[in-house]
Amino acid sequence: MEEEIKDEETKGGKSEGEVKKDSPKAEAGEEEKHLDKMTVLELREIAKEIPDVTGVTAMKKDQLLSIIKKHRGIEEEKPSGKKVAKVALTVQELKHKIAILKADKRTIVEEHDKKKATVLRRRINRLKKRIRKTEKAA
Repeated sequence: MEEEIKDEETKGGKSEGEVKKDSPKAEAGEEEKHLDKMTVLELREIAKEIPDVTGVTAMKKDQLLSIIKKHRGIEEEKPSGKKVAKVALTVQELKHKIAILKADKRTIVEEHDKKKATVLRRRINRLKKRIRKTEKAA
């Protein structure tokens, strides 16, 4: 059974997980990744070939990428990272959160769960630091 699978792979049989490279989405995705991995020097060479673009040698990588992607018709996607803008909380709200976390910490300490207690202690300390920063700024 395993030999048959290996034979099919060596003969050029495509598995179900492979993406067809003929599709325009695959080409655009591959091109976009390829551009992001290029060095500034390589991007400058490509940008020099684009008509009506001047000052290529002074541009940074992100500027070069945006110009090349715009010229080739590749849409720039915003990074979908975990970073979410922190909502500015008032000192009262931060203190309320600390009080809740302290109550949770007391129950966890009674259960003798050191890891969870350590996590809560660190969260409380971070909130206290945020309070100090907001009080300094005000």
